[in-house]
Amino acid sequence: MPLDQVDVDKLGSGVEEKEMSFLDHLEELRWHLIRSISSIIIFATAAFLGGKSFFQWVFMSPKQGDFITYQIISKVIPSFSPPIFNLETRAFAEQFIVHIKASLLLGVVMSFPYILWEIWRFIKPGLYDKERRAARGFVFVCSLLFAAGVSFGYFVIAPFAIKFLASYDIGAINAPTLDSYVNYMVLFTLPTGIIFQLPVGVYFLAKIGLIDAEFMRTYRRHAIVIILVLAAMITPPDVITQFLIGIPLFFLYELSIGVAKRVRAAEDKKEAEEGAK
Repeated sequence: MPLDQVDVDKLGSGVEEKEMSFLDHLEELRWHLIRSISSIIIFATAAFLGGKSFFQWVFMSPKQGDFITYQIISKVIPSFSPPIFNLETRAFAEQFIVHIKASLLLGVVMSFPYILWEIWRFIKPGLYDKERRAARGFVFVCSLLFAAGVSFGYFVIAPFAIKFLASYDIGAINAPTLDSYVNYMVLFTLPTGIIFQLPVGVYFLAKIGLIDAEFMRTYRRHAIVIILVLAAMITPPDVITQFLIGIPLFFLYELSIGVAKRVRAAEDKKEAEEGAK
C-alpha cells in the first residue's frame, strides 16, 4: 500500500490491511525507537560488563606495538612503530564516564544492523512493490559498508593518526587525557563508516533521477576536491593520513558511478519493455 503504512504486525496474518492514522504512525515509530534503543543498551551493557580487559582490547590496541597494522607495516618499514605515551585523567570521575561513553559507542556500532532493520521495517509498508524490490538487500549492504568503513578507520586511519599526533613535538610533554584519546578514536572510525555509505546514497539518488553516471563523470574533479576536504575534516593534519582516507573514497566514488550506470540501464530496459507492450 503506497504512502500510507499499515500495521506491520498484521501483515501476513490474514487480517485486512487498513490505513493507519497519524497517531498510529507515531505509536509504530515509538516501538521501533524503543526496540532500537534497547538493542543499543543491551550491547552497551555487555561492553561495559567486559570491564577493563575489553576496554583495553578495543580502544588501547591501536596504540600498542603488537597491533596488527604496526606488525604488517614494520616488515616494510622497520622503524614504523607507535610512540610510547601515557594517558592521563584530569577529572575525578573521568575513567568511569569515559567507560560509559565508550560502551555506548560500541553499543551503537554493534547494533547498527539491527537499527537499520528497524528503519526498514518502519518504511517498508509505505513503499510500492517496485520500490521494495529496488531496496532489497538495503540492510545487508549498508551494514557491510558500515563495517568496512569502521574497520578501515580502526585498522588503517587510527594507527597512522596516533603515530603522527603522539610523535608531534614542539617542546611540550605529550600526555593526552583518556577522554580526548577516546574522542579521537570515535573520530577515526564512525565518520568513515558513514562516508562508506556513498554507493547506497548514489543508488537511491539515481533511482529517483536526481543524478546519473554522466553527471558524476562530469563533476569528477569537483568530487575529488570535496573528497579531499572531507578527508581533511575527519583526519589529523597529516597528508599521509588524509590520502589514506581519500583514496578509498575516490574508489567508492568510481564504484558509485558504476552503480548509477547500472540503475540507468535497468530503468531504460524497463521503459523499453513497457513501451513494447
